[in-house]
Amino acid sequence: MDQTLTSSDRVSEAESSRQAFLAGFGWMLLARTIDEKFASLYRAGKIHGGVYIGKGQEALSAAVGMALREGDVFAPLIRDGAGRLAFGESILDAARTYMGSSLGPMRGRDGSVHRGRPREGLLPMLSHLGAMIPVVNGALMAKRFKGQSGFVGAACIGDGATSTGAFHEGLNQAAVENLPLVLVVADNQFAYSTPTTSQFACASLVDKAKGYGVRGHTADGVDLGDCLRVLSRAADLARGGDGPQLVIGNLLRLCGHGEHDDAHYISPELKASPLGQDCIELAEQRILDESWATASDIAEWKATRIKSVEETVAQVQREPSPDPYKESWYALASKHLSETYENF
Repeated sequence: MDQTLTSSDRVSEAESSRQAFLAGFGWMLLARTIDEKFASLYRAGKIHGGVYIGKGQEALSAAVGMALREGDVFAPLIRDGAGRLAFGESILDAARTYMGSSLGPMRGRDGSVHRGRPREGLLPMLSHLGAMIPVVNGALMAKRFKGQSGFVGAACIGDGATSTGAFHEGLNQAAVENLPLVLVVADNQFAYSTPTTSQFACASLVDKAKGYGVRGHTADGVDLGDCLRVLSRAADLARGGDGPQLVIGNLLRLCGHGEHDDAHYISPELKASPLGQDCIELAEQRILDESWATASDIAEWKATRIKSVEETVAQVQREPSPDPYKESWYALASKHLSETYENF
């Protein structure tokens, strides 16, 4: 069979890449807008608990969510707002959880970031770093036992989680069982304030892939185009039976660990390095350079997202908090192993 691309094939491929890039940029903009609003509400004392924003990680996160399909499983972490949105989470779910609305997916009872809709494949986050890897493994094995096929599961972790036992056990299990797991590591150079030089001695985290017998990929975490390409390929390989895929995205967190942290431990030199570039600014510049949109178009996209976020937050601020005397405090799926019950 002739594998040579025709000119129409190349045009179609280029158009597909352009559309994916613009879609990814849209999710990045929306995630940044939501994060900035939550940070503002936190500083005003209107959000209890912590606020952890994804500034600098939006390109990698959006690419993960966009590589998934309906029927897949996704376990995002605290800085994966863009990926959550791309996978189907609504602004309303995010706002309701952060602000403790009883109408949210977790009914206002599970902290500001532990949100999800398990029946739709979006798993609520555990705070124990690498612990979401075996959770995703379990979901994938359950699908396999049911005779389903063509699915993948993505688990997102940070570089610090690769130093945990859950990472080792989870990735080893996925490799032995040949599970369609896409394990995405945001190597943002710090586990909270601990630099990677104090975490691992290998030249790159992608080197760990060989030890587990899985395929490794490296993505430039500040380059949306590269993130889209790498994550799409990793998901396709996992979906096609190639087993677990370990994806390392190299980037820098452009903020503190949370809004309570001033990130004083990040040196000016690292901030000024290529890793410290803002992925949204880089994506915006490429869009302008390629003439895919004008500056006024981008300004309108930003304004539209700000308006949508402001309206959503205003709505949620009028909603009730949980009533401790009426709320059923059992886990979402524990009553008759069903999420569909009275007052849910």
